[in-house]
Amino acid sequence: MVEELLAAATAVGSAAVVYVAAAARVVKQYEKGVVLRFGRLRSGIRGPGFTMVVPFIDRMHKVNMQIVTMPVPAQDGITRDNVTVRVDAVIYFKVVDAAAAIIRVEDYRFAVSQIAQTSLRSIIGKSDLDDLLSNREKLNQGLELMIDNPAVEWGVTIDRVEIKDVSLPETMKRSMARQAEADRERRARVINADAELQASKKLAEAAGVMSETPSALQLRLLQTIVAVAAEKNSTLVLPFPVELLRFLERAAQDPSPEPRRPSAAPHPASLHVHDPHLHDALDAAPEPAPARAPATAPQARDDDAGTAGCI
Repeated sequence: MVEELLAAATAVGSAAVVYVAAAARVVKQYEKGVVLRFGRLRSGIRGPGFTMVVPFIDRMHKVNMQIVTMPVPAQDGITRDNVTVRVDAVIYFKVVDAAAAIIRVEDYRFAVSQIAQTSLRSIIGKSDLDDLLSNREKLNQGLELMIDNPAVEWGVTIDRVEIKDVSLPETMKRSMARQAEADRERRARVINADAELQASKKLAEAAGVMSETPSALQLRLLQTIVAVAAEKNSTLVLPFPVELLRFLERAAQDPSPEPRRPSAAPHPASLHVHDPHLHDALDAAPEPAPARAPATAPQARDDDAGTAGCI
């Protein structure tokens, strides 16, 4: 009798151990358990820890409540300005209602992946190329709203959506590179012209200061010589001031006049014709030297008295 009781107790204990092993469930901290009894949803959602279910009657589904990172495959599309692009993205979502994620959708991960791909193609067709390249924050927000609207019914909330990469055709890349190069060159020319304008103003001010103080020009010349000679050059270029050349030119064109002594006017030459009636002494008399006219009235000369035949 005792042996039979021991055998019965052993059988009951073994059955209890098998029952407990079949009914015991462990739910992790980041999970929640959804129990279906005979296919019907139980009202209570099992939290993390140890829990029991009825073996062969209850079926428990564990739902991960962590944020899931899912890459969206690259999608080919044509933008609103007729440019062919290839865009991929990444989506972050999590389950907020474990029962809805199990009951309302067959596979919520696959459903979120498909709605993300269709929404990405839709957002490509509604956007311009410039928006895809430079205004991604606005596109990310629009893409998040498009995915979040149907996902809310599945007990899933979209935490964040990011566009990762935009692939362009090679011809479009070359065109954009030429455009960027032209824009850079334009900006460089504008900056260079602005620098020349500012430098010309400063040079004009410096020239005004040097014109007031001529020695400043010579000091500037000496500074230039020192700067050139500091490089240990074999050839020294010496600038020559233009003002010095102008000074020498003016000195050559306007020499200082020397004082002149007043000279007497030459006596006009006269032609004498021999007159036989006159005395020969007149012909033999030498011509008087010219003299300065006195302040008084002039007197008649001897040779003038006998020049009746002068022309």
